[in-house]
Amino acid sequence: MIHNPSPEVDSATRPDPILVVPYMWIGDFVRCHSVVQVLKSRWPNRPVDFLTTTLCAPLLDYMPGVRKGIVWDLPRRRLPLSQYRALAERLRAEHYGSALIMLRTWKSVLAPFLAGIPDRVGFFGEGRLLLLTDIRWGERNLERMIDRCGALALPKGAPLPAEWPLPQVAVPAAEITAWLAKQGLKKSGHPVVALAPGAVGPGKAWPPGHYATLARELAANETEVWILGGPNERQIAADICAAGGPRVKDLTGSDLRDAIVALKIADAAVTNDSGLMHIAAALGTPTIAIFGPTSPRLWAPLNPLAAILEPPGNTGGGIKGRRTADIAPQRVLDAVQRVLAAPDRRGRLA
Repeated sequence: MIHNPSPEVDSATRPDPILVVPYMWIGDFVRCHSVVQVLKSRWPNRPVDFLTTTLCAPLLDYMPGVRKGIVWDLPRRRLPLSQYRALAERLRAEHYGSALIMLRTWKSVLAPFLAGIPDRVGFFGEGRLLLLTDIRWGERNLERMIDRCGALALPKGAPLPAEWPLPQVAVPAAEITAWLAKQGLKKSGHPVVALAPGAVGPGKAWPPGHYATLARELAANETEVWILGGPNERQIAADICAAGGPRVKDLTGSDLRDAIVALKIADAAVTNDSGLMHIAAALGTPTIAIFGPTSPRLWAPLNPLAAILEPPGNTGGGIKGRRTADIAPQRVLDAVQRVLAAPDRRGRLA
């Protein structure tokens, strides 16, 4: 259960909006929907907004409880003061009462500081003592990202809950119909399996050749296969399509919205440890997640997964030395077929 302090102590009726400044990775955005639910539990009347990049902004349209995103693409390795001042002016116009700063960098709190947001909550780190008004300690003792992010949404000193609210990504039925028409796709009656071969860092990615083998086997069994990802996955998608034949379609692109809707429609998804894994799980799509050099205990979604596949044994370098290439395509195919054979494949993940 979420700790919900009394209105007398926590001013639960206050109406001023809250700004969440998350890590700008897709998976962390999805995790932060748990944070939104905690905030709405504490303060039902306070709107919750996100600072977001252009890439992640579409997610906010599908996260219940989020009012809007402040889209602002800042450079990572430079400090253009004019851009930070302009962002501060944008934030000041929203009259935020609180800002939750997930990142530990001093740059991440600069715009909320310049905007004069009264409550600036974040963990101690990188010279931020004068920029934060509510400094939290003990971040390094929290292994999971959700515990680090979620702790900032709780009152100072409050214990973490035994379970966080599960992230939700909701796609309206009308949008699904419109998306299918835009893509020139029709429901054929055959199952649809989405493959997401992208990952941040090649060590986390199951080899493209393995995805191609999987696509070919699925297509041979009259399964429609959709390849999802961004522009970086276009060549991989083309190779997989060439191996799988006409039942395999390249749906990669620059708009995350396409992947979100496609994952909602799919009967199953196969992903690396990636942002699309978190989206698929939060949508309730049965997801087969492939892990190699990262730990599912720390990085798997809070939402249930249909299967977690890891390399057999240990390659000698600990978990960081494990290779996704050692997960045979047949293992993944077997997991997908088990999902497709289950008549209640979505209901059992609810």
